[in-house]
Amino acid sequence: MPTIEKLHEASFYRKIKKDLVKCELCPRFCIIKNNDRGNCCVRKNIDGKLYSLVYAKPCSVALDPIEKKPFYHFLPGKGTLSIATAGCNLHCLYCQNWTISQQKPENVPSVNLPPEKVIEEAKKAESRIISYTYTEPTIFYEYMYDTAKLAKKERMKNTIVSNGFTNQKPLKNIIPLIDAANIDLKGDAEFYKKITSSFIEPVLESLKTYKKKKVWLEITNLIIPTLNDSPRQIKWLASWIKENLGKNVPLHFSAFWPTYKLTNLPRTSMESLKRARIIAMSEGLNYVYTGNVEDEEGSTTFCPRCKEAVIKRHGFYAYEINIRNGKCKFCKAKIAGVWK
Repeated sequence: MPTIEKLHEASFYRKIKKDLVKCELCPRFCIIKNNDRGNCCVRKNIDGKLYSLVYAKPCSVALDPIEKKPFYHFLPGKGTLSIATAGCNLHCLYCQNWTISQQKPENVPSVNLPPEKVIEEAKKAESRIISYTYTEPTIFYEYMYDTAKLAKKERMKNTIVSNGFTNQKPLKNIIPLIDAANIDLKGDAEFYKKITSSFIEPVLESLKTYKKKKVWLEITNLIIPTLNDSPRQIKWLASWIKENLGKNVPLHFSAFWPTYKLTNLPRTSMESLKRARIIAMSEGLNYVYTGNVEDEEGSTTFCPRCKEAVIKRHGFYAYEINIRNGKCKFCKAKIAGVWK
């Protein structure tokens, strides 16, 4: 554990009395006693001050295609420097990254990489995009904020891949620095309560805020057999997105692999993913994808007007882009997204 002199004081908390503090970063509003940590395990009360234990301590740094996040309508074909620290403020039973998200930071190998070094690494990799991803960026808020601020000065783009379980004040504080967000909308209210140890309302509010503030928004839904794969649940998801965010917000259905505390369930079938895509499109969404599987049609972006393929992908790579000045090459219809 670093000495207190080397720790970074957290944002968005207040002292209640004596050595007791209340974290106001996420909707859990943890009341934290002296020498205790919040629910995320990375914010610690030391003598009445709240500190981040993961500032400038990423456990994962990698160069990824932007499509891997996934972003299909944001600068296709570009690379992004991805960073993450240990910890999370949700505890999903199926977490695909549980070996880093559900661990205390001292139990996960990390490197010392302050914000200015992140920018240097991005330049070395010839990447103009930085993504805060893999675990939940909310819990390394201060690190993300300072890095994103420097990135903006260098005219780089910032993207966040998040569960959306963030309070409105910190969210609105960082949104001016964020160019694109992919938010996990995991299921309905019952699913959140039973499977994620959280509640859905703040997530829905975050989605509305990103949209209102004109951050490019995409949504991911991990299809888990027997838990959130029924036609009723898929219809609810798609209709909520259309009614509250609009028909042009891309929706990615991805496949579950048995892991963490749900190893008893089967992997998601291709048939289930394709069925979910058909249902979502029938509810009126223009851009619906099947992710992390080999499905040529489900990974292709089609023009909503003429139905021609405007972006063809193989895996996480866009190999044919038929968009010119934000419009379909074939019929000149506008294709929603950020293309340059």
